[in-house]
Amino acid sequence: MNTMRYKLIAFGLVAALASTAASAQVYPVYDPGHGRINQVNQRLANQQNRIYAGIADGQINPMQAFRDERQDANIASREMRDEAMHGGHLTAQEQQHLNRSLNNDSNRIHYQRNGY
Repeated sequence: MNTMRYKLIAFGLVAALASTAASAQVYPVYDPGHGRINQVNQRLANQQNRIYAGIADGQINPMQAFRDERQDANIASREMRDEAMHGGHLTAQEQQHLNRSLNNDSNRIHYQRNGY
């Protein structure tokens, strides 16, 4: 009985997450003059697509998806904070820090989807 309740809660969480993400998905605005921002935004968008594909394929469970989404939101908020500090630009060091976090996320998503 407990297992069934947890499965229903997990299913509800995934459904809510997917519907919220689909309705509130913001596509990055690409500005040719801001290569660092475009690169980080493109990586975030690619990872979002990988997470959604993993959910659809059943390779990523609801808790993994929640953690991945939370980490991507953290990276996006750090990016916005860094941009605000420098008039809409990222410094090379800020981009490097964001890319390091994105690499960790990417590796975790790969492991979740492929098992290696």
